[in-house]
Amino acid sequence: MKNNLLFTPLLFLSVLFTSNIQAQNAPQLADQIVAHVNENIILKSDVDQRVADYLRQAQVSGQEIEFSRGLWFNFLESIVDNYVLLEKAEIDSITVSDEEVNMQMDQRIRQLTAQAGSEQALEQAFGKPIIQLKADFREDFKEQMLSNRVQQQKTQSINITRPEVEEFFNDIPADSLPTIPEQVSLSQIVMLPPAKGDAKQAAYEFAQQLRDSIVVHGKSIEELARRYSDDKGSGQNGGLLPLMSLDELVSEYSAAASALQPGGISKVVETQFGFHIIRLNRRVGDRIETNHILITVDSNELDEEYAINRLNSIRDSILTNPDVKFANVARQVSEDPATANYGGKIFDPQTGERLIPLNRLDPAMYRIVLLMDEEGAISEPKSFTLENQNKKAFRIVRLDKQIPEHVASLEQDYERIKRIALQQKQSRVIQEWMQDLRDEVYIEYKIDVPWKENNL
Repeated sequence: MKNNLLFTPLLFLSVLFTSNIQAQNAPQLADQIVAHVNENIILKSDVDQRVADYLRQAQVSGQEIEFSRGLWFNFLESIVDNYVLLEKAEIDSITVSDEEVNMQMDQRIRQLTAQAGSEQALEQAFGKPIIQLKADFREDFKEQMLSNRVQQQKTQSINITRPEVEEFFNDIPADSLPTIPEQVSLSQIVMLPPAKGDAKQAAYEFAQQLRDSIVVHGKSIEELARRYSDDKGSGQNGGLLPLMSLDELVSEYSAAASALQPGGISKVVETQFGFHIIRLNRRVGDRIETNHILITVDSNELDEEYAINRLNSIRDSILTNPDVKFANVARQVSEDPATANYGGKIFDPQTGERLIPLNRLDPAMYRIVLLMDEEGAISEPKSFTLENQNKKAFRIVRLDKQIPEHVASLEQDYERIKRIALQQKQSRVIQEWMQDLRDEVYIEYKIDVPWKENNL
């Protein structure tokens, strides 16, 4: 049996909501039962719908994928595997909570709302309100999360040794070794320019006026968030932040929100993002659901010169005093929490590795690196947008390491090779494990399948 969509639970989570249309090229036959997995039945329409969603998602992503008989049967197998994994989840007492499902669904709805442009546009695209979308897809979503969790637990138990990595590498023909592009490892120290003069006070007073509109005059926090909140992600959704753990929120926000009773409105709360008005909707354990309005200081009213001068002073100190270490200064003063705790070190968001290919650096960072010609060089202060806070910031960047383009080798690329070798081992072990699980479950096909036709 061939199964090329073993990890389809992950894929399905990404396309579950994308479309309800049928694939134009799918065969138009009357609905029928195509397979049994224990007490579960799989209908032809179930497979058709998964294929349609997949082709639609591919089209949106700019990929040209055509319907084929093989693709259809691969999706049939993915549904069979999904039911097998659900049986395993029941045996091993693996569960996902309703709150986890709600949180993941809310996150997916927010992503789709952003893509559509508004809640109204999303509802128009599906022909039904968002609350109905959630109700329609909730059980399927929960099942996919369950089967995915079973796979993840198995995958996490699979490790690889150095001899296995070396064997994997040595099996690659010398003339087939890939060329590794130029890579760099970088660190940064970030400064957020403070507000000029009374700009901060003006932002606070506006936030206070909005709070008075809610508390004194009975205005809707959702309506005001849509109109005035500087958190565009939640603002278009009425300021809603779905159930989140207290430690996922900045400390000032979580402290103010958790001190409220459900329905209560906080005083104006200042965080690193700006000024918030918060309403606590509900609390479930250590998770809270809130609506908020964020008011930030006008970016035109920031003291950029202060940030530049301070970074220049830090740069000069590091370059002229051997006792002043870049990493120590980053931990003490850098205003980017994502890198400060690691001594300013920047990690590749795709791989988690320190070495980042030049062609994957964002344009602003790429321009900085091009001007540095030796390891240990520190750039002059440059402006950029601090993504996790969506704020204008300034930074100095150090070139920690630079590896020129080269043919892959164990010496220079061990971590990269190890990751690829581990992925291949995990795929092989998971496929063997899935076959073992299938042998423990009753599976009956009600249609002719290619691997039986070919005696596979």
